[in-house]
Amino acid sequence: MQAKQNDAAATPRLGRYRIDTGASAVEFGSRHLFGLMPVHGTFKVRSGTVDIAEPLTDSKIQVDIDAASFHTGDERRDKDVRSAHFLDSAGYPVMAFVSASADATGVTGTLTVCGITRPVALSIQDSEVTPDSFTVRATTRIDRIEFGVTRARGMAGRHLDLTLKIKCVRV
Repeated sequence: MQAKQNDAAATPRLGRYRIDTGASAVEFGSRHLFGLMPVHGTFKVRSGTVDIAEPLTDSKIQVDIDAASFHTGDERRDKDVRSAHFLDSAGYPVMAFVSASADATGVTGTLTVCGITRPVALSIQDSEVTPDSFTVRATTRIDRIEFGVTRARGMAGRHLDLTLKIKCVRV
């Protein structure tokens, strides 16, 4: 039986979970060409763990995102964004999220991109819980300028809307 987020049984069992990287991704949306055109893409999740605790606010989350996996379907743009001009995925291969607090509606923590760490708040949109796993979809908006990704200010959108789709399996 699966429980949805609004169901009282929707909190995962206490314990450690690993992120199933094959079933998880970070999707993003932004605008380019002076805000005229939408652009969407994904990053792959490299690794991560979730420790569900009692109380839930003591739970810990660590997610490592592969910077070199930036993908929009436009090979030229993808290569440019992975380069030292934007994400510098060779110098900073991992973008890391570490939680500070969590509850049934959201998670706060820090996101590190290009060696710069900033606070971020994720809003949980929905979740699905089974006895040995759970899947969650959470959203946030980040400002790339705050992370030092400043190139092409007029051509590339400043804000990115992120959707994390994360599947966790009990270990």
